[in-house]
Amino acid sequence: MFYLCTSIFIPNLVEKETIYILAIESSCDDTSAAVLCNDKVISNVVSTQKIHEEYGGVVPELASRAHQQNIVPVVHQALLRANIDKKQLSAIAFTRGPGLMGSLLVGTSFAKSLALGLDVPLIEVNHMQAHILAHFIVTEKNTKPEFPFLAMTISGGHTQIVRVNDFFDMEILGQTLDDAVGEAFDKSAKILGLPYPGGPLVDKFAQLGNPKKFPFPKPKVDDLNFSFSGLKTSILYFIQRETKTNPNFKEENLNDICASIQYTIINILMDKLKKAVKETGIRHVAIGGGVSANSGIRSALKNAEKKYGWSTYIPKFEYCTDNAAMIGIVGYHKYKQKAFASQDITAKARYIIQ
Repeated sequence: MFYLCTSIFIPNLVEKETIYILAIESSCDDTSAAVLCNDKVISNVVSTQKIHEEYGGVVPELASRAHQQNIVPVVHQALLRANIDKKQLSAIAFTRGPGLMGSLLVGTSFAKSLALGLDVPLIEVNHMQAHILAHFIVTEKNTKPEFPFLAMTISGGHTQIVRVNDFFDMEILGQTLDDAVGEAFDKSAKILGLPYPGGPLVDKFAQLGNPKKFPFPKPKVDDLNFSFSGLKTSILYFIQRETKTNPNFKEENLNDICASIQYTIINILMDKLKKAVKETGIRHVAIGGGVSANSGIRSALKNAEKKYGWSTYIPKFEYCTDNAAMIGIVGYHKYKQKAFASQDITAKARYIIQ
């Protein structure tokens, strides 16, 4: 299934040099292609793989095969919706990593071949860096963060607090020592018998429940690092214990359980974020990554803005989950610096922000 996201292109706002970037994202189970004219998105097409739902999680081999099937039509749709010819492209940007190696190889190979065929520069992009810089995509209402700012990247595979000094000057201040926050949401949902992906469902039911009904322990982790494995275990034992007494416990208390889980996770994230602000003195705070679409986290950040006087930045929903537009904005800024990749570049399943 294809989902199209577009933003209005206003010619008189474009810089004198018109740069068209075709961006490709294939780090996990979404195949996406976008076209940017300078820092504005003129097409952003995402093909979501539904096959993983029956397995309760992403199957890497199936993901890479689906990318092979989807990448040509997705790129075609992106160019068609942008109403430009591929010969007009200035460069090809692609996700080099981190992600599933098989999925990354599909996007990397396609991008390299297309760039070679069109004789245009190739630009490699760090997926997590792109989640942060998605805030710099120009839209009608967005406000760009001021450097330096703190970014909390929260996704299915990552949980990090990053100090962002400039577009390509970033420092990881803290990160998860085991599981990512997105995994904590999805695994908790699985324990509750909810289908994959479960994170959005936990958020949905949480809005109907009492967040303080069932208290769960918060892990004690030094510095600005995170840990979610213990929380998942405590949720599992809690559900097992309660269902022994009442087999219908999950069904009868689903809203309250989800609300309590989400409340605990949000408190863990916000405690670390408040500590990071205190230690760095930086009061500009942004979030990014798929879990930043969570309504509770977005609300907590806005409340912190009012309570502590922070300046907060929350991406549009279509730029939270994996998408090529965020790859394209990194590509645009790298293009201006002539930071091009060679044809011998390879995908990296583990790719640390530097």
